[in-house]
Amino acid sequence: MTSSEPWTRETADRYDAEDAEMFSDAVLGPTLDFLAALAGDGRALEFAIGTGRVGVPLRERGVPVVGIELSEHMAAVLRRKADEETLPVALGDMATTVVPGTFSLVYLVYNTISNLLTQDEQVECFRNAARHLAPGGRFVVELGVPPLRFLPPGQIAVPFDVSERHLGFDTFDLVEQLLVSHHLTRDGDDGRYRRGSSRHRYAWPAELDLMARIAGLEPERRVADWNGAPFTQDSAKHVSVWRKPA
Repeated sequence: MTSSEPWTRETADRYDAEDAEMFSDAVLGPTLDFLAALAGDGRALEFAIGTGRVGVPLRERGVPVVGIELSEHMAAVLRRKADEETLPVALGDMATTVVPGTFSLVYLVYNTISNLLTQDEQVECFRNAARHLAPGGRFVVELGVPPLRFLPPGQIAVPFDVSERHLGFDTFDLVEQLLVSHHLTRDGDDGRYRRGSSRHRYAWPAELDLMARIAGLEPERRVADWNGAPFTQDSAKHVSVWRKPA
């Protein structure tokens, strides 16, 4: 059993439309450039491939892609874009599910490692990545930096989006290292909002480096975004690369 909470059919069916900005060329272009360069002539494995936002266009660039996905409903949406022969997907959790063969690249995008709600499972995710990597292969994780600097004493909530059709904020359990992302989304023009939430375990970059070491991976690169901007103490997220020794 995994602590991850699978996306429902309703969430899967509206996922692409609600995250339309993440499908834009401005976001996807640098992401695909970064990952394709690391994959080289080898195969890529995407943990938590979801609806194929990254995996499908990466495959269209000529990189053979295999996916692992916990939610059958998210995988069903992906199947509308690519068949099993074009982009194989194994249903299962990213910490323990094993697919055949080895890969030059394993990657996790858009904060998805935080869907694993325990440190042990996140460590197993790194071990699973190492298990699938060929010698010299890379594991890539995109993850936000916990915004705890925005929490004054006594406050537990931080807003991350305040727009016309969406209000989003995170609440933090600082003891358990968990956060809940809350969403209020306006679907129509009648003024009504739909409420949703998801749980995550946040982790610091240094903690991920230790997980990588436990899995036998070595740190290679850390940048602030897919364009390669320098990672600083003010960066809101990071894209980190670890390498399996040759």
